[in-house]
Amino acid sequence: MNKRQKYFSEYQYKNFLKEHDEVVEFFKTNTFQSDSPEEEATLRSRHFQQLALDKLLATYTAGEKIPSLLPLLETLIEKYETRQAKLAEYQNSPDISPLAINDWSFQYEECVQVIGFCVLLHRTDLLRRFVKLIDRAGYAGDDTLYEDLLTKLLPNRQDVDQWFHDVYSPLIRAIYADSKEEATQFLKKYCSQWYPAFKQAPWHDSHLQGEDGNYVGYWAIEAGAIAFLYGIDDSNIDHMVYPKDLVKYARNYQLTDPTKMTCIDAGQPCSQTGYWFTPVQADSRRYFERGAVMPIANDSKRGNTIWYWASE
Repeated sequence: MNKRQKYFSEYQYKNFLKEHDEVVEFFKTNTFQSDSPEEEATLRSRHFQQLALDKLLATYTAGEKIPSLLPLLETLIEKYETRQAKLAEYQNSPDISPLAINDWSFQYEECVQVIGFCVLLHRTDLLRRFVKLIDRAGYAGDDTLYEDLLTKLLPNRQDVDQWFHDVYSPLIRAIYADSKEEATQFLKKYCSQWYPAFKQAPWHDSHLQGEDGNYVGYWAIEAGAIAFLYGIDDSNIDHMVYPKDLVKYARNYQLTDPTKMTCIDAGQPCSQTGYWFTPVQADSRRYFERGAVMPIANDSKRGNTIWYWASE
């Protein structure tokens, strides 16, 4: 086991997987205590959505290979969709968000973690499905970091200069820093302040519960997504919460299924008409016709320019 965080042991990982399967089996024939079927469905949907998120985090923390996260991310997005549908029925509010990202910083963190996974695993299709759940509740255009995580991949995002939670200020400043060195310093500062900022989160200090506790890893996935999207130098970032392996995967991603047409090297013809972006150049999102030669980014200073599929 090549674990990615020191607090996670092989015993904890195997125990988590065992308990995960036991919970799934248990609730096939049992229900949550509730006052109505609608409330029970809401409690059930949140529990299994959280369980899916925990499995994704635990799998990454345990050191499993990055591609093994892909089906887990697909399952997680499905659970958020179910959560939103059941919550909407229970609250009689069809557009309600599955996460209250303006009220609770740890729920906002959950939101940007999921977005970060979609970005770094190159699953724009899943990103689109997840963001739809949040946008419909009226959150589009309300938060800078939320929009900056999306603007290079999804069309018609908004430029906004306000955000819900102060903890994200260093990460936002990393995007708009005056120099690459300053951007790196802001990224490093964000990682160092990340864990202490979430004292009220239900997962905080879970590593102190021992090997039978609920710890599945502490990860600022959104920090890695910002570094990837905006070409921030993270070579000197070695903080425990920074998902360096995921960022490396995102940057070295090679297309394995030609039908998905996810990325193209500069100098090669565009394989699908639509929007593409390259993380080595700011504001790079551009529309290309099929067959057009993909250009080299003017300000690229590391390797060949790789263009990633954004949307039609």
